[in-house]
Amino acid sequence: MADLFASCTSPWQQARALVVGLLACCALVSAAAAAESFENDYEEKPWEEIEPALPAALNPDALIPFYVSAVTENRFFVDGDSISVGADGVVRYTLVVVSATGARNVSYEGIRCDSAERRLYAFGRADGSWSKARGNAWVKIQNSTFNRQHVALFAEYFCPVGSRVADADEARRALRAGGVQRP
Repeated sequence: MADLFASCTSPWQQARALVVGLLACCALVSAAAAAESFENDYEEKPWEEIEPALPAALNPDALIPFYVSAVTENRFFVDGDSISVGADGVVRYTLVVVSATGARNVSYEGIRCDSAERRLYAFGRADGSWSKARGNAWVKIQNSTFNRQHVALFAEYFCPVGSRVADADEARRALRAGGVQRP
């Protein structure tokens, strides 16, 4: 800038160079302030979970089997009628786990793709009603042989490659196809 100013031969050229320099500085300061304001706006809006309603009783006709691992003898299903993708970004679903001996566990759960977390909302009773879960905090989804169904649902069906299924129909298609089929 000093070289530009020094190369100006007339006072008018010097004044013009000074005005151009001041305008450039103002533009930089304004752009920096706008960027900081955008970042602050983004950071000031913490994620809020919507209060989910418990789904209707389990619909055996809507159960969609999904593969978890060759290590387990359990069979895993999602009630396709219960799947929802909330405005808060949580994929909610009814999970059914059937053991090799025929014991059945029904739970209503959610997966938050953005943070790779899961939450247990309720357990299904034999009469079709729900019992709210006491320990219902969000917990990190971890890849292990125990509870591998959450990893499978997260990585292969509901939240593939860092994204999230768009809606319940896409989640059902992913379960039926053995994983999300993206172009």
